Amino acid sequence: MAEKVSRIYSGFRGADFRGKEINLSRSPDCLNVWKDYKETDSIRTRPGLELERSISDSLNGIYFYKGQMLVHAGTTLYNENTPICESMNNAPSVGFVYEDDFYIIDGTRYLKYDGTNIDDVEGYIPTTTIARKPMGGGTKYEDVNMLSDYRKNSFLADGASFSFFLDMTNIDEKIGEENYVPVVTYLNPINNDDEDEIKRDENGVVETSEYTVDYANGSITFINRAPDVPLTDGQDNVVIQFKKAVPEYRQCIEKCNMVQVFDNRVFFSGNPDHPNMIWHSSLNDPTYVSDLDYYKEGWGDAPVKGMVAGNNGLWIFREPSDANTTIFYHNPSLDEEYGKVYPSTHSSISTGCIGKAVNFNDDIVFFSERGMEGISGDVTTEQVIAHRSSLVDRKMLSEANYKDMVLAEWNGYLLVFIGNKVYLADSRAMFQNEYHYEYEWWYWELEHSVKHALVKDGILYIGTDNGIYTLTDTEASVDSYWTTPLDKFEYPHKLKTTNKRGCVAEATGDISVYAKLEDTEFELIDTYNGVSDYFVSRIKRKKFKDIQLKFHSNTRFSLETVTLEAYIGGYIKR
Repeated sequence: MAEKVSRIYSGFRGADFRGKEINLSRSPDCLNVWKDYKETDSIRTRPGLELERSISDSLNGIYFYKGQMLVHAGTTLYNENTPICESMNNAPSVGFVYEDDFYIIDGTRYLKYDGTNIDDVEGYIPTTTIARKPMGGGTKYEDVNMLSDYRKNSFLADGASFSFFLDMTNIDEKIGEENYVPVVTYLNPINNDDEDEIKRDENGVVETSEYTVDYANGSITFINRAPDVPLTDGQDNVVIQFKKAVPEYRQCIEKCNMVQVFDNRVFFSGNPDHPNMIWHSSLNDPTYVSDLDYYKEGWGDAPVKGMVAGNNGLWIFREPSDANTTIFYHNPSLDEEYGKVYPSTHSSISTGCIGKAVNFNDDIVFFSERGMEGISGDVTTEQVIAHRSSLVDRKMLSEANYKDMVLAEWNGYLLVFIGNKVYLADSRAMFQNEYHYEYEWWYWELEHSVKHALVKDGILYIGTDNGIYTLTDTEASVDSYWTTPLDKFEYPHKLKTTNKRGCVAEATGDISVYAKLEDTEFELIDTYNGVSDYFVSRIKRKKFKDIQLKFHSNTRFSLETVTLEAYIGGYIKR
């Protein structure tokens, strides 16, 4: 009797686009199937798209704030369907929620929204000098805020000086077309003789207009009376707020297209005028960016492509450069003079990032010219990268818009959107490839090209130029299929004949079965409708070298196992 070989295709792991002769649990050609681990271990058709809302303008961003969906489309920012700002830049934006406020950068403006009002971020006004005498000196206190045109000096009056000199000369006289006069407040001791002549608050603080301004020399001269000495020795009692704008400062932040919250600070990058620079805000204050809190990531003009918080540090990824300085690591440390600082450490990795970078379940990954790379090792020792996408590189890297990918983490998957194509890295299924681990992958095709994606409360929102969709329709008709690998049934040199009992598949749904031999195309065996448990497909093929099966549905299906038997015959004749 001829020897019989049984094949059980099960434990499906995903796609492998490297060729046809692959592991029996993977597919060389599959579409729109995945594993929904919350429901079953079988593969099944992905959910369909449900329209959440239509969009008439180009989509530039989707965000959630206080339970409401914010949409940046064209030049308008909407809260649900209500326009809240109609003067946005028509370009991709980035936004984040910090404490109780929403912040958004659109490439020309940095805005703050509190749920009621939206306006350009009003930067914190720093006190740059304290304990300053009327004629100068004092102690440097706070840095200049790149997001504010204003500064304060705090003085210690001597009771005799009428003129107070600021720590800057050539201060600004205008706010647009309007004149600007510095604001002067001082703490004046209560004197019964002048109590009725001076208006002060309950703390004795006086705001006065009885002074002249010398803008060129940066000084204020009181007219009628010199401020008194403070009641408490050494306590500053005169504060002068003045304007000294540096227009390019604010633009450094407003032109950024990347933000990352790390260590209770907001880091900014992606300014095309300063491609390899990052800035960060002060502690717990996105409205205060010191003009000293910036870092230049290596030499050359290779731009920063990603900022990722992970492994107790901030990772910076640049495009490939001739200097081979592409990946940097910022670890918080304390400096006696500057306090908390984030010195830049150059890793030993020379592979650059041309796509995006993200922290995927504590795996720091980025997309290079070779595909997805993961970082392993210790930044203080030798840095190494491990490839993560060998199974799909052949197809993914051929996508025309590979560099313009959109990333979203959902249900344990990292979804890589490239146009209307989706590559899913499965964090629950990894395999060891030589000396490193890689992800299993799945592959989808959507009806629309994806511009933006995010997850809220477990729901995946997909933004396109014609609408925002959710991936939630579990009844929608979606074209999907799974193809088995090219199988030689353990005997590549001998002919095989299928068992006349056929192929048994544990499955559900409406399924068409196809078979392909080495010298044929896929041929339809039969279609099985309303399968609820299993079905038998009478696959009758004789004297073949190898065979592939394809399970296809125009509606929806799931597939758990497939069993196919073949008898081994004589040697293949050449």
